[in-house]
Amino acid sequence: MQQILRLMAKRRFTTDKLNKYSHTLNLPDTNFPMRADAIKREPPLLSKSLTSLYQWQHEVNTGPPFLLHDGPPYANGKPHMGHALNKITKDIINRYKILQGYRVNYIPGWDCHGLPIELKATEKLSEKEKRVLAPGLLREKARACALEAIKEQAASFSRWGVLGNWENHYSTMSYEYESNQLGVFFQMYQKGLIHRAEKPVYWSPSSRTALAEAELEYVDTHVSRAIYVSLPITQFCPSANHLSSYSNVKAIIWTTTPWTLPANLAICVNEDLEYSLVESAGGDHWLIASDRVESVETKLGGGELRVKEAVNGKELVGCRYQRPLCGAGEGMVVAARHVTSASGSGLVHTAPGHGFDDYFVGKNHDLPAFSPVDGEGRYTSEAGEGLEGLEVHGQGSKVVLQKLRESGQIVFEENYSHKYPYDWRTKKPIIIRATKQWFTRLQDLRTSAVNALSTVATLPPTGKQILEGMVRDRQDWCISRQRFWGLPLPVFYHVETDEPVITQESISHLQELFLKHGSDCWWTLDIQQLLPPSLQHDASQYRKGQDTMDVWFDSGVSWSSVLRKRGLNDVADLYLEGSDQHRGWFQSSLLTCVALEGRAPYKQLIVHGFVLDEKGRKMSKSLGNVVDPSLITEGGKDLKREPGYGADVLRLWVATTDITKDVHIGSSLIAKIGDSARKIRNSFRFMLANTFDFEEKIPLVPQSELLQVDQFILHRLAEFVENVTEAFEAYNFAKAVQQINRFTNVDLSSFYFDVSKDRLYADPTSSLSRRAAQTTLCSVLSPHIKSYPHFKGLIFYFQLI
Repeated sequence: MQQILRLMAKRRFTTDKLNKYSHTLNLPDTNFPMRADAIKREPPLLSKSLTSLYQWQHEVNTGPPFLLHDGPPYANGKPHMGHALNKITKDIINRYKILQGYRVNYIPGWDCHGLPIELKATEKLSEKEKRVLAPGLLREKARACALEAIKEQAASFSRWGVLGNWENHYSTMSYEYESNQLGVFFQMYQKGLIHRAEKPVYWSPSSRTALAEAELEYVDTHVSRAIYVSLPITQFCPSANHLSSYSNVKAIIWTTTPWTLPANLAICVNEDLEYSLVESAGGDHWLIASDRVESVETKLGGGELRVKEAVNGKELVGCRYQRPLCGAGEGMVVAARHVTSASGSGLVHTAPGHGFDDYFVGKNHDLPAFSPVDGEGRYTSEAGEGLEGLEVHGQGSKVVLQKLRESGQIVFEENYSHKYPYDWRTKKPIIIRATKQWFTRLQDLRTSAVNALSTVATLPPTGKQILEGMVRDRQDWCISRQRFWGLPLPVFYHVETDEPVITQESISHLQELFLKHGSDCWWTLDIQQLLPPSLQHDASQYRKGQDTMDVWFDSGVSWSSVLRKRGLNDVADLYLEGSDQHRGWFQSSLLTCVALEGRAPYKQLIVHGFVLDEKGRKMSKSLGNVVDPSLITEGGKDLKREPGYGADVLRLWVATTDITKDVHIGSSLIAKIGDSARKIRNSFRFMLANTFDFEEKIPLVPQSELLQVDQFILHRLAEFVENVTEAFEAYNFAKAVQQINRFTNVDLSSFYFDVSKDRLYADPTSSLSRRAAQTTLCSVLSPHIKSYPHFKGLIFYFQLI
């Protein structure tokens, strides 16, 4: 405390204009200015302090280490308010831990691979130029984009006062990170947890790559053409042979994806459901689930469907029918538990190459994962006459519908609005398509991962339930991508057999190459140099794979590639990210760590919400409601209309929010936060200005000799410190700020400062009454400052120097 006073005494100025009576009063005196003037004062202060403070706390603090592992933001685009909420929240926690004596480890990081950066790197090229661009040149452009984004984002994070090991940050494209990631991949492969298979995956025609669940966003207003289609029964199984006495018996299926009908191989029924054979107005006989007859009648405009017979679903299994759009091709009716009578007709069109449930049905009945659709989302020649080359989400669907209309097979059709998955990057609808991909096998990991979460604390508590539910419901994780900007899957294939080659020797050889040259060498070196020594003499018999790894696998191994590799505790005390990371980094980190270590990589998860505008709307350029963090810290072109508040106000805004919910921000809210910051600053200034002559040689007044009002405010101080500490320990920063504002504005400014001014200004300098007031102010000032880890202005730095 007295060190602060000595620093403040270096260059003093009085707060009031001097007059002939000034020498008769102890006028307040401090070099701590009334106005923050943050735009000018903060940058040079931060440039000197951030690195030295981070190093200082490691040298001086003697408490246990505290490890908050930074989830890597994507190295693409300008910093936004989501970044500010995330990074400043982390910094508030780290600074609080520092003040509690912990040795904080915080290594900032960036996620650098993936499609968004690839698109950014090639955005000025034509489609023709993109198609002929060499992989090496594309990767060079992508790396440059990522490096530029890291530079810009790091500058902003530092401007916000975020402490960290900036000189040794991590990125998923660094040579060391990539080399270590290959090792994690191989360990999981050795355990049988990574395998290659041909089965349906989420596929983005617009990006021409497979996607993970975390790369989808669901659009509630997607409109599909829903159709009821009649498929003639061509052969009755023995248990349903009695139905053969009726003419024109047809199974009625319902689908919202008409484009998948060329891949139809089966119809699924539920063995426990009752089905009705009904006579239509046209004299045909239709098979429909009994519970859906009334609904189908309504769709047809009230036309009566006369029930002729009722059969159990089990009796229909084994019947054969004429598949749509393929001439004489036949499919089979099979049983499946996923069939319900909640919607449609109760008979489910099944295409094993275009659906997850369909695929498992196909496996159980030896049906191939037939998918007559290519990587661009266009039909291949296998789809049938007149369809080859047409986009399934465009003209292809229209032609399918027209063919079905011409054949008279559409019973009813309508527009159907429903939730549908879109590529989160291109904002275009995806398809489900069977291709050969690499997967992490989750069948054996799900239970272990859920069990590992039992030891993890979460804030809010519902975060654990959400994550557990997502892990339980997740299918095998597709980790391969058909892009060039990413870490290549370290797999060679035999030219003739297509068998993959992944051995300890091949992985170790690639790790050495990647550590020396980076993963670019996968595209710049020839196959002989990439192969391990034992296979180099047969290089002509092998080819290298063209797939790259899912970016969630990249960031998901950071517990190994960063924490363990750098000698830190690879179980982090805390992971803190937005709620979207339940399906992203939280989950990928958990799965990879459980796979190799049998435990979670974190002790606690904190999940924060999203930043909305003052009216609670999502920020978007089209609405014109995007708030730029730099507008808050630096101001706009017109500083009177858009004043710059500096980082302290931005940080105080973060501290006032309930981070576990979506938070609001806007100009009027920031102005209120600015007023609050000024009141806090003026309280500091009053205490500093009235203790300017309280030097080390002047002894503190014993508590027993303090005035009752001094003892009362120290009692309130003790309660304040206890309440604020409790709030910070619970990461309830909003409650802490409430306590700070109340103590500052009510207990200090409105009461104690007011009743103490006479003693401080008019009593003799060395009088007991004045020294008692100064002793109290010093006692208040030090704990008061420590309760402001979000408020990283001058006072805080003087406290830590």
